[in-house]
Amino acid sequence: MIRVKRIYESPGPEPGDGKRILVDRLWPRGLRKDAVIIDEWKKELAPSKELRKWFGHDPAKWEEFKKRYRQELEDRKGLLEEMRREARHGTVTILYGAKDTEHNNGVALKEFLA
Repeated sequence: MIRVKRIYESPGPEPGDGKRILVDRLWPRGLRKDAVIIDEWKKELAPSKELRKWFGHDPAKWEEFKKRYRQELEDRKGLLEEMRREARHGTVTILYGAKDTEHNNGVALKEFLA
């Protein structure tokens, strides 16, 4: 099973989280690394700096963002398959930092993995 959570709302593990993986390229602003509990930080699964800046969390660009992000992830199929495998054997919680809970790379990544 794959879950998605905003790291600011869930800095520590909650029942059912399973493996907690942060998928942002930058560390979430204002959170101390010793105050957050994650199992992995997979920066390489985050959108590129260019794509992130182009998107700017504009809901009007959401569908195009997902297409471009999926293209970027084509080079990371091994990491995606690893996450799928982990999700088949337990719960994986994808953590992201964006304020928008509907239009962010964590939500898009979960969609790609499904």
